[in-house]
Amino acid sequence: MNTTPLLATKSIAILGAGNIGTAIARGLVTASLLPAGKITLTRRHADKLQDLSNEGFVTTIDNNAVVKANDLIIVAVEPGQLNDLLTMIGPALEPKRHTLISVVSGATIKDMNELLSGRAQVVRAMPNTAIAVGESMTCLSAHDADQSGLQLAQQIFGALGTTLIIDEDQMSAATALCACGTAFFLRAIRAASQGGIEIGFHSNDALAMAAQTAKGAAALLLARGLHPEREIDRVTTPRGATISGLNEMEHQGFSSAMIKGITTSADKVDRLYRKDD
Repeated sequence: MNTTPLLATKSIAILGAGNIGTAIARGLVTASLLPAGKITLTRRHADKLQDLSNEGFVTTIDNNAVVKANDLIIVAVEPGQLNDLLTMIGPALEPKRHTLISVVSGATIKDMNELLSGRAQVVRAMPNTAIAVGESMTCLSAHDADQSGLQLAQQIFGALGTTLIIDEDQMSAATALCACGTAFFLRAIRAASQGGIEIGFHSNDALAMAAQTAKGAAALLLARGLHPEREIDRVTTPRGATISGLNEMEHQGFSSAMIKGITTSADKVDRLYRKDD
């Protein structure tokens, strides 16, 4: 196990074993940070935990017992479930012991501290589902008083991809660009593969080609640190096929549609959680 110094002294529970919660758990195991047996997962319905139990995770529906038994609590429930959950577990939290990392969209640190009466360090994290394969882009935020919790979150999510510390008021934007963005880029890959089918490739081959091409394009940007247009210039030639395709995509609104999708998602994130709902 490649456990980091801070993690070596912590036990971890993930409250909310949905898509992102299970992705985090599996990512921790895949990255050899923790064995499955040292990660506890909860969900409201026990029957939906059976597959995770079969993978070796500790599973239960008793959130209070889990909080009492673990130091690090990752909250991954739906926004509409957060208030009830925090009200339930609040009395079991110990200020000097517990760190709570929330991946819940829209709920601010202030919102959560008020519900918890300051009983835990609170850190916000916004990963995406690529965390399951160690390729997440995770944005993190915490108040100045909770820097040790932020350091712990960096160690966890840094082992599962890339992290960036941002101001909390940027979290909704980060959710749209990084978390929702996974779906946006997957849709672009799907569209490219459908284009590949149109020009003669079998569907499996077209998808493999589109996905690897997208991966390569992203790798170029990350490795060289150049603006996308610089890399585009390397591919385009006068009167060539690439510039013809790019111009047609722009005529059809490709860039504007992507930009509008991201801004629309960011606006929606702000409305997902309402403290008084």
